[in-house]
Amino acid sequence: MHAGLLYIPLVLAGLAAIAWGLPAAHRLRPPLDICAALLVMAGVILSVLGVLLMVIPHFFG
Repeated sequence: MHAGLLYIPLVLAGLAAIAWGLPAAHRLRPPLDICAALLVMAGVILSVLGVLLMVIPHFFG
C-alpha cells in the first residue's frame, strides 16, 4: 500500500506542468508556444503514469 504513495510527486509534477503549460501555450509567441504545448503533453503523460503506478505499483516490474 505504501509503495504507491511514492508516486504522488510524479502526479503533482504532471499537474503543475499542465496548469502552467495550458495558459502559456496561448500566451506565448509562436516559436515558444510549441514548447509549452509539449510541456502539457509531458504533464499528461507524467500524471497518467503516476496514477497508474499508484494504483498498480509494480506494473512495469
